[in-house]
This record gives sequence, structure tokens and C-alpha cells, in this order.
Amino acid sequence: MNNKICSFAIPCYNSAGYMDTCIQSILTGSNYADDIEIIIVDDGSTKDETPAKADEWQDRYPHLIKAVHQENAGHGGAVLKGLENATGTFFKVVDSDDWLDADALAKLLDLLRASEEADEHIDLFITNYVYEHTVDNTETIVRYRRILPEGRIFGWHEIGHFNSSKNLLMHALCYRTKVLTNEGVPMPKHTFYVDNIYAWVPLPRCRNLRYADLDLYRYYIGREDQSVNEQVMAGRIDQQLKVTRIMMNAYHLYEDIKIAELRSYMVDYFVIMMVICSTFTKLSDHEDAPAELEKLWKDLHDYDRRLWRRCRLGVSGQLMNLPGPVGNKISLGIYHLAHKVVKFN
Repeated sequence: MNNKICSFAIPCYNSAGYMDTCIQSILTGSNYADDIEIIIVDDGSTKDETPAKADEWQDRYPHLIKAVHQENAGHGGAVLKGLENATGTFFKVVDSDDWLDADALAKLLDLLRASEEADEHIDLFITNYVYEHTVDNTETIVRYRRILPEGRIFGWHEIGHFNSSKNLLMHALCYRTKVLTNEGVPMPKHTFYVDNIYAWVPLPRCRNLRYADLDLYRYYIGREDQSVNEQVMAGRIDQQLKVTRIMMNAYHLYEDIKIAELRSYMVDYFVIMMVICSTFTKLSDHEDAPAELEKLWKDLHDYDRRLWRRCRLGVSGQLMNLPGPVGNKISLGIYHLAHKVVKFN
């Protein structure tokens, strides 16, 4: 009989400077409870003591922590390796440079345990997350009050409208493990931004949901080496396009997603993905990026014309794809203004 209520996967790549804080936050928040497990995935680290640290943590707490080593596969490959080794009823990813609030984690674990004791079979628990902005030492809390029902089980037909700053990112999600393992998650190796796939593709599989108004996940943002840094994203536009294409091919949204509220949310999310592709193609110095973007637009048109119209002919799609050099400057000006207001990377 499985006695682990939740598996926490921590992808680590040369993470020696961060990982201890992350791991300790889960141990402290769980009060070292026997019914949790932490899976440290050393994703082929070679530049620091990450592999040794992972083994040391396992040696200290062998009943709570697993150290898993693999050849470098990227963030998605590390998440999937964690999932492969998970034995918990629920599964949550915590990146090695982030951490979880102790009080919020203790409350979430109590909710998970109570739910399982009551045989509620919840597929997805949703919690809040906090952006810790390193540039100006401020924080932005993303909460889902007045968007999601609180304190009870609900379905997708009961959700409200999500604005673009409050999408359900990986940080907010704690899936039932079988939701992910039964049908898989198409996250390619050696690819950044696959968290978008993780936070989008499995959603239609989730029938019973619950929102816990807890500020659980703490996420640093603003460091120069982060994958969401503007220059880094522009340099990896090929990977952004790849991830967006995988999402496109996952569903014919207007045909496959029967619940209108969920379909609306997923369409809006995909619109943002296309806006990001359009914006960072303009910022990229990759010579083939414009052609690859045009190919993606064409393939979307051929694959799902209704979704293409929503993405390309909507306000955001038009503003981010204004023609010519002047149009590019206007589009990027709009993007930078939005960046200052929302602080999304």
C-alpha cells in the first residue's frame, strides 16, 4: 500500500548554490513527515557539487529523499525522471532555485491527507505563488480568489475568467500523479519552457479540482541567468517555437475541449504563447527565426483555422505583428510597457 501522500520533484542542474534552501523548505514545511518524498534529480551536473549534495541529502534522510542521477536531459527530462520515480499520490515540481513556504505547505499537506481519507479523488490542487523580484526587492502574489471556488471540490465549468497575469503556471499546480503518468506529458528533452506544456496539456484530464488559498510557491525572478530573462528568451526563440508547436498539436481546442470555460482558458493561454513567439522573434538575432515563426503561423492556420483567427486577428495578435520596421518598434514598445506594469519576467 502506498503511504506517500505527495512526491516533490526537484530538477537540479549545477544547483549546488540553491538546492539546500529548496530541499530544507520542504522538509521544514512537512515537519519531516513520513508520508512525503523528495526526489532530487541530478540532471547531469558537471560544474559543481550537485551530485554529491544530492547523495548527501539521501544519506541523511533515506526514508524521505531519493537522489536520482541521469545524463543531461534538460528541465523537461528531469521532471519526467522525477515522475518516473514518484510513488506519492500527488506530484509537485519545485525548481531548485525556488522554495515553498513552510506554513502553507503544512496546510496543503493536511488538505491532501484529508481529501484522500474522504476518498474525494481530487485530480488537481491549485495554490498561489509569489514572484520574488530580485531587481527591486518587491514581490507579486498571484492568487485565484474570485476566479476559483474556495473550500470545496469544483469542476472546470465553475471557473471564472483568468487574466493573463494569473494563468495556472507550474508553480500553482499539484497534480494527482496518475493524471500525469496514465497518458504522459509530451515534454521534449533539452528544451526550455516545457513548463507551459506541463501546465496546459494535462488540464482536460482533471475532473475534480480544489483551490487552496495558500501562498505556497516562492519564485525568484529577475536574475540574469534565468530562462525567462528577456535576452535569454530571445536567444532561445527556437525552443519557444518548439514548445508552442507541441501545444498546438495536443488538441483541436474547439472540437476536443467540450467544457466552454476550460476551452476559453486554454485558448487564451495559447494566444499568449503565440504573442510570446511573435515578440521574441523580433528581439532575436537568429536569422531563421522570422521564417520559423511564419511557418508556425501557417501550420496553425492549416491545423485549426478558428484558433488561428483568434490568435492572429485578435487585438494582441495584431499589435504584436505590426508590419515593417516601424511596426516592429511599436510592437516592442507595447511589450516593454506591459513588462514594466506586469513584471512578468
